[in-house]
Parts: sequence; C-alpha cells; structure tokens
Amino acid sequence: MQAAPVRVTAVRATAIPSFTTALRAVESLLMSGGQRTARRNAWNSVLEDRRRAKDRIETERAMRQSVVGRP
Repeated sequence: MQAAPVRVTAVRATAIPSFTTALRAVESLLMSGGQRTARRNAWNSVLEDRRRAKDRIETERAMRQSVVGRP
C-alpha cells in the first residue's frame, strides 16, 4: 500500500498592524505633512523631557545617598 501524496497549499499570512501603526496611517490621511512632523517633534520632546527628569531624579538620589553614607 502506498502513502497518499502530500498536497501542499500556499498559506498567506498577513500581519495585523499594531495600534500605533494604524494610528499613524489614520494620522497621515487626516493631516498634512507639516502637521505630522510638528506633532511627532512635539511627542519626541515630551519623551526627552521625561528622560531628563528621570535622570535628574536618579542623580539626586545618588547624591543624597553619597552624603548620607559618609560618617
């Protein structure tokens, strides 16, 4: 008895876009290029401000511990 031949069918996988990707697609439809750039620059500024604030807090903690840690 022979084994049945294996049939291979093509499977097409489509990735589901992330929420961010979908939001950027809608943004590109609704806004002109200049507005998109301005909004992206503003968001990058917010992220940079948060990073600097975090660094400042960590530095203050380290300085306090070095002062308190000394006899």
